[in-house]
Amino acid sequence: MREPLNLLGVLLVDAGLAAGFLGLISLLRPLSFLGISTRRRGVALMGAGAVLGLAGVVLPAPEQRVPARTSRLDEIIPVYQFSEFHECRVQASPTKVRDAVWAVTAGDIRLFRTLTWIRSPHLPGRGGRESILNAPAETPILKVATSSGFQLLADEPGEIVVGSLVIAPHQSGVMLAGPQDFAALDAPGFAKAVMSFRIEDEGAGWTRLTTETRVAATDAFTRHRFAAYWRLIYPGSAVIRREWLRAIRERAEKAGPA
Repeated sequence: MREPLNLLGVLLVDAGLAAGFLGLISLLRPLSFLGISTRRRGVALMGAGAVLGLAGVVLPAPEQRVPARTSRLDEIIPVYQFSEFHECRVQASPTKVRDAVWAVTAGDIRLFRTLTWIRSPHLPGRGGRESILNAPAETPILKVATSSGFQLLADEPGEIVVGSLVIAPHQSGVMLAGPQDFAALDAPGFAKAVMSFRIEDEGAGWTRLTTETRVAATDAFTRHRFAAYWRLIYPGSAVIRREWLRAIRERAEKAGPA
């Protein structure tokens, strides 16, 4: 995440959750070894946690703009408020890396199903509608995404972009036919999210693989609403993205350099 206020918001929310949890535990049994020697201090810590969490949620999320449009991602969302970026180098050809991007499954990505279950819990064995938050272990994860709410916005040799409306007004009825419609949507009440994979040949058998997620909210209220969610789930989201890249790298390198 490159935007300082969003990073500060995440840290405040995390600190608030930690303080609130320790305070709650101290109501049952004071954690004297942490200096929380009485239940009254536990209550005070819970209050401090609530203040920290609220401060993290209400921090503004300023707009970010790309200085120049150099990718399909830039064309689709050049202005946004929330983002994260991760990268790795892969000892395999761009073709092998691209194949691996499309082939990686939820089962390949460590902690993917655990962290997405935390975000959208369901009872074991109950199944439920297949989605990115309830992905089968052996189905390619991008196939799951694009068949359950995400649109394939770009599919080129060096870049894959998928997107979804993560917030939309009730019964909005908006139909997005492709990347142009997605990029043009600016009616109030929406938050547009995109995720890209970029594949760049570095030569000598190496490929640079990056993934970037951007979210653009179309009005101030929606921006504040999404900020609370983003700052809560960002640590888990970052873990998923890094593990996703690791799984792609391992699959591509296992397939061989050619």
